[in-house]
Amino acid sequence: MKIEVLGTGCMKCKRLEKLVHQAVEELGITAEIVKVEDIDEIMNRGIMITPALYIDGEAKAVGRVPSLDEIKSMLKGGN
Repeated sequence: MKIEVLGTGCMKCKRLEKLVHQAVEELGITAEIVKVEDIDEIMNRGIMITPALYIDGEAKAVGRVPSLDEIKSMLKGGN
């Protein structure tokens, strides 16, 4: 599983990255977590408001920080 956190380093972006790490640890899953900070790459994906969360290439949350429970559900395939 590949998880990407898109954001330029704002507080919300850092919070999302922290929550993603926490969710992965609590679920005991193996995942590659990548922080995408390059503004050109973010814009090329059509993201205008960060943070954004991608799981296996699919946008799961854009412009907001989902809760820990939401992230866990997304990682389990619930969203």
